[in-house]
Amino acid sequence: MQRLVFSIVILTLAGCGAVDNDLSNTFVYNESDGVSGLDPAFATQLEDMWVCNQIFDGLVALDTDLNIVPCIARSWETDSSGLVYTFHLRSDVWFHQLADMPFEPRTVRASDFVFSFERILSSELASPGKWIFSEASSSGTPFEAVDDSTLVIRLRKPFGQFVGILTTQYGNVVMPEAVRHFGPDFRFHPVGTGPFRFAFWEPGVALVLHRHPRYWMRDEAGNELPYLDAVKVEFAGDVSTEYYGLLSGRYDFISGIHPSFKDELLDANGELSVDFADKLVLQHRPFIKTDYIGFHIDPAAPGMEGHPLLDARIRRALDLAIDKKKMARFLRNNAVYPGNEGFVPRGLPMSRITDDRATGLAEAKRLLAETGFEGGKGFPEIAIAATADNSDILEFVQHQWAMLGITCKIDIMPAPTLREMVAKGGVKIFKRSWLADYADAENFFALFYSPNFAPNGPNYMHYSNPDFDRLYESVRGQSDPARRLPAYRQMDSLLRMETPVIPLFYDRVTHFLQKNISGFETNPVNMLELTRVRKSAP
Repeated sequence: MQRLVFSIVILTLAGCGAVDNDLSNTFVYNESDGVSGLDPAFATQLEDMWVCNQIFDGLVALDTDLNIVPCIARSWETDSSGLVYTFHLRSDVWFHQLADMPFEPRTVRASDFVFSFERILSSELASPGKWIFSEASSSGTPFEAVDDSTLVIRLRKPFGQFVGILTTQYGNVVMPEAVRHFGPDFRFHPVGTGPFRFAFWEPGVALVLHRHPRYWMRDEAGNELPYLDAVKVEFAGDVSTEYYGLLSGRYDFISGIHPSFKDELLDANGELSVDFADKLVLQHRPFIKTDYIGFHIDPAAPGMEGHPLLDARIRRALDLAIDKKKMARFLRNNAVYPGNEGFVPRGLPMSRITDDRATGLAEAKRLLAETGFEGGKGFPEIAIAATADNSDILEFVQHQWAMLGITCKIDIMPAPTLREMVAKGGVKIFKRSWLADYADAENFFALFYSPNFAPNGPNYMHYSNPDFDRLYESVRGQSDPARRLPAYRQMDSLLRMETPVIPLFYDRVTHFLQKNISGFETNPVNMLELTRVRKSAP
């Protein structure tokens, strides 16, 4: 084992082509933003989640259609009160063996989940994922290992989306012995139960995972999974290096596309250019992510008393003035969906009503005149706070609002500064995006629930409507997704009328793959799933 790890270290450090190492059954991709850690308790960034998803498993998982399916828990049930969840665990799930572990691997027990979940809630650890147990019982321990294969979780009040929340990386099981042994360095020595185990990580160079030889999952024919021998992640920071690495066959896939290369890879309809049809495969699905412009509409905020933006008709006019179809077509090659269908993105089930954009500008001008600002006369100059990577979109918005006679400037700032300013209500208008933490529309509507006012929650707009809050609370305890939909539609209608945000576009998961990769399935949460991937000879 040690000799194998050592050989991979040498080959990895050798760089691009100095040594012709065998990658014939290794899935290779680049992560230009790097990886910050491999502890699922701190997996907040997608690049970290992708690697953690290979190393760790949880009680439940999502399939490619966002259905909750068994994972380490082979089954579960809820009692009649909706407060007690009982999970029945598989008995054949093994933790990984690492070269530097002074103890033997073993199978997973229910007590390991108790340890993992209590660790998430620990004030000493300060995990950003402790919110997943916000509804957990505060009377005694909410987690109980009845025996090795039975886990009980108790809530303080019903929460219908609870099992779905457990599909996040924060819900994964870790090996207690490894956490205690490695301490703060567990993020560099992760021990889980996933299809691949940690082998080597040289920050800024490469990260290597090996196939878990005792992985519990089998395919339909009874064959052991995963099919791949290894996963290698490189860290070239230049997007050009990643792009040309895909074209040269060095990388097996890339996710998304930089605007610099969109016109080469994509045609006008967002499909793969015919120039690459014999070399690459394009997979795409709606992403559970919405890009939007938000309005801070708290009348008590500094500078907001009597401001025109407090009038919902003004905000609606600003929304209607933006031709989102044109924006998606010319700025994103139709690789995103126009934001004309409410705040909840296409990746989640909702009853959708598409606006008639043919009369959008005319209606916007009518609303503006109705509020006393015909042709923009007397309307104060406004500004949108954003990061530089959104400049083309915002220049388009700026032009569209100028057609109403409204002057808008764009305040570009670093992402950390923007996050802080938005959370503290320091900007009136801002460009943000919301990527769901879990696959339910409730996660999007949480941005408008008044108890979630920022900075203590994600309601950055300080939107407050008692009817909306009542509807939101009415479905929190409903476990049947179909029964939540009527309330979701009503909440969506309220947001359309009052326009605390302008949905600009719904993102799309876009993956470019080499033709010798099979079994790769793109999903709406953009989670990298390699368990059933095969790599054949080019």
